[in-house]
Amino acid sequence: MQLFDWIVLIVTLLFIVGYGSWKTKGSKNVEDFILGSNETPWYTVGLSVMATQASAITFLSTPGQAYHDGMGFVQFYFGLPIAMVVICLTFIPLYHKSKVYTAYEFLEKRFDIKTRSLAAILFLVQRGLGTGLTIYAPAIILSALLGWNLTIMNILIGLLVIIYTFSGGTKAVNVTQKQQMFVIMSGMFITFFLILHYLPNDMTFSSAMHIAGANDKMNIVDFSFDPEEKYTFWSGITGGFFLALAYFGTDQSQVGRYLSGKSIRESQMGLIMNGLLKVPMQFFILLTGVMVFVFFQFNPVPLNFNPNNKIVIEKSQFKAEYHALEKKLVTLSEDKKVINLLYIDQLNQDYDNPILRKELVALSNKEKDLRDRAKEIINKADSNSETNDKDYVFFHFILHYLPRGLIGLLLAVIISAAMSSTASGLNALASTTAIDIYKRNLKTEKSERHYLNATKFFTLFWGIIAILFACVGTLFENLIQLVNIIGSIFYGTVLGIFLVGFYLRRVGAKSMFISAIISQLTIFVIYYFMIYSQEKLGYLWLNFIGAMLTIVLSLLLQFLFFRRDKEKDIVEII
Repeated sequence: MQLFDWIVLIVTLLFIVGYGSWKTKGSKNVEDFILGSNETPWYTVGLSVMATQASAITFLSTPGQAYHDGMGFVQFYFGLPIAMVVICLTFIPLYHKSKVYTAYEFLEKRFDIKTRSLAAILFLVQRGLGTGLTIYAPAIILSALLGWNLTIMNILIGLLVIIYTFSGGTKAVNVTQKQQMFVIMSGMFITFFLILHYLPNDMTFSSAMHIAGANDKMNIVDFSFDPEEKYTFWSGITGGFFLALAYFGTDQSQVGRYLSGKSIRESQMGLIMNGLLKVPMQFFILLTGVMVFVFFQFNPVPLNFNPNNKIVIEKSQFKAEYHALEKKLVTLSEDKKVINLLYIDQLNQDYDNPILRKELVALSNKEKDLRDRAKEIINKADSNSETNDKDYVFFHFILHYLPRGLIGLLLAVIISAAMSSTASGLNALASTTAIDIYKRNLKTEKSERHYLNATKFFTLFWGIIAILFACVGTLFENLIQLVNIIGSIFYGTVLGIFLVGFYLRRVGAKSMFISAIISQLTIFVIYYFMIYSQEKLGYLWLNFIGAMLTIVLSLLLQFLFFRRDKEKDIVEII
């Protein structure tokens, strides 16, 4: 980090926070603070929806995911465009017609207060954890690679977000996310083209793709039906569809973005924009990770990208053993460089040499074996060390190979992404707590100013909770997977409640509430025994199972036990 990097980083962050606070100060009432006075144009809705999902984890973990496992993760998003169409046709018209502040407010109109409170509490639990993680993820990477104090990083990111979210509410979130998306995508595009520029002079983009393909990094679509595979075409279309439907259709952090739209049409256009751009955006980010992999076929690479593990080794009795592996990796890297250059030369002559291709695969397997042995040594040195280094790959490249100034820009990208996701999360948590829990259970009438102040207080409250959670968090196998696992555990049940509410007119409140409780408990059991303990099931399937289980149980309970109950009139579907 040079002086120019610090200037770029500080100016970018201060501009976003200052502009957001100045532009949106002075909310007059709860509607202004939560719904932004319904003045948001469609393109701002679309950018805000994209920025909410595109957290720092996306830009830290996704390239590392591609570096290690290739492009297959993009299948996770295959169901998203379909989900956007369903939400536009059903969810948005119903929310607007019901004139709700939050998604869960609709559930009381359709069912009862118990169902509304249950869905709101499930949301608060999973989004509270997720929001803390959006702070913790970039903080732990930045602290490890830059030597910054982790707790200070957590507090700094959290406070920056609290300042403008507390000040301007939904308007502040929407306004700042436009700037954040500009900074984020500018930084990613510049980095991508710099990687291409850093590759050997006679190497084309096509040659880079051949090298990636020879190392199984370009296997984009997997049509297998193996339930143990995390990412396949089928899990993306089904589990990914249900996850996207639940996240964008029932998660207040996203619902709040398009409820602030000027009209139903503006909200729908914003979501369609997200549906059209999200998959290409994720494809591009993954492709950037693949290009980093190709880049390291010609440049020195560490045995483990997590710098904390190097410190652990240097203080242990296994230092000599680890250094021996590092020397082997240096030799192997030189061999890789030679074989890759020969392979490129053959490709320039329009010949994809199968012998050289096999040699590339063999060298990659040897490198993987060295890395696995290094992880074993790190574990012996300290059993608490996190040996999985996927989340550190992209940042290692940024710090060691980007020119002066761009390091500051990429740091601003990562922190901006963290701020955008955290701001949406805090705004949604505060809105849900104030409207669905506090206001609904308050026995006496209060003024609009009272509820506005309460919403602001809950913004501050959840901001502190998120910072505290971030300070005690622990690193998982891959942060982007952890975020989606947390969501998948809860989203299926919540989505099932909404789908029943929208489409199954005969199901009443009692059936719905009991089936939701049973479904959520069942998902906890399935996750523990089938995924956490044995990895017999891809976590994306939890969304499908949870939703279907909730729907089927509600129908069975209604038919068997509650057919004679007098149920409330149901909102007509537009």
